[in-house]
Amino acid sequence: MFDRIKKAFWKQAKDVGESAVPAVELPSRGRVSEWAGIQGFAFSSEGPDEHLALQGKVGGKPWRMELGHSSRNYIRGKELRGRAELGIHEDVAVLVMNLPLKESLEKKAYSIYTDSLQTMADPNLPEEMRWLAMYDEVGWDSLPRLFWQRYCVLADRRENALAWIDPALAALMLEWPAPAPAAEVPFMLMLLRGKAYLRMEYSPADLPTLQHAVGIFTSACEAASSRLAIDISL
Repeated sequence: MFDRIKKAFWKQAKDVGESAVPAVELPSRGRVSEWAGIQGFAFSSEGPDEHLALQGKVGGKPWRMELGHSSRNYIRGKELRGRAELGIHEDVAVLVMNLPLKESLEKKAYSIYTDSLQTMADPNLPEEMRWLAMYDEVGWDSLPRLFWQRYCVLADRRENALAWIDPALAALMLEWPAPAPAAEVPFMLMLLRGKAYLRMEYSPADLPTLQHAVGIFTSACEAASSRLAIDISL
């Protein structure tokens, strides 16, 4: 009898775990490829699981956006990852993160710190947790209140964040096409080690979300390149 009860609970837990990650219907490769061609982006895809990649240039610097399996345990389903070589100052560090993700990472970090059974840091912890401890949260009045209700900004220096995130870039991060990603959907945009990065959960998993994410990322790259570039005349 106990074996049957145990099996029943195991099946229920398995079903709940599987349903926790919703099935997503991604846009067809043909639609993504057609749009990429119109924009002048290179497009590639690999495997039956719809791993897609877009490539382009901003100010002569290469960028790449990939859609694939999640590399973070706080992102469910598919993940969008952007990366660009910008040639900006290596010491510039600015991170934009949606507030629910920040709160979730802080709770996780606190639970690890207070766990008496854990004697050393988990090497698999995402580096985002370290950034929460390393960089100060900053803010200013020139961005709309709605931005600060959805996002936080961490930076090595407040001046770098001010130079990078202007009202136009902040507006892009708020003006997602309908059906827009919920405020709880993990999203990060960052400058680190002379590069720009974007990481977000691909939700809703449609072409407008991909298009807007690319627009945010390329605009962020343009802003960083023009305002935080290394002065080669020195």
